[in-house]
Amino acid sequence: MQEQVIAHLARDPKLATILPLIAFPNSGANTDDVYFGLLESITSQQLSVKAADTIFKRFLALFPNEYPDPTLLGNTPHDALRGVGLSNQKARYMHNTAAFFVEHQLFSKDWSTLSDSEIIQLLSSIKGVGKWTVEMILMFVLKRPDVFPIDDLGIRQAMIRLYEVELEGKAQYQKLTEIAETWRPYRTYACRYLWRWKDA
Repeated sequence: MQEQVIAHLARDPKLATILPLIAFPNSGANTDDVYFGLLESITSQQLSVKAADTIFKRFLALFPNEYPDPTLLGNTPHDALRGVGLSNQKARYMHNTAAFFVEHQLFSKDWSTLSDSEIIQLLSSIKGVGKWTVEMILMFVLKRPDVFPIDDLGIRQAMIRLYEVELEGKAQYQKLTEIAETWRPYRTYACRYLWRWKDA
């Protein structure tokens, strides 16, 4: 698989220049728990990694075995969630997510029966969960190989730099989407290389 991905992405001459500089991305999170992943993603919205980790650990400590069972989370007072460092909005989003998973019986869901776009449509109907958040779940929790989160600022910045894109607005989005088309069916891997290259 690794050799196949690298060989395919190396067909893009610009991307080929960074592939040897960066270790092959591992498969992502050690869990396939979409519910847990969403709660973690909600916590990390607009925060540094360090701050988000601290708050999420405090949040988990509210629950037995450090797992936010949806019924327990639903019954956890808003003020208790605020007390661990979650904003008003995020505390509400946590409650929304727990209620949504119970209402739609998603804990027994076989996610492999749904396409990426179907999962985005379903989960982004939760108040507080946007398309970008679901794309991160697809990439890192469900380990889908062909996700292109164009709304991710880091991806756009890396692509603009590597491909010397000088366009703005809609024209820029169109150009970046066109570039990424050549990476199919491994756009997830290309993006993970770009993130690491930018951070390095």
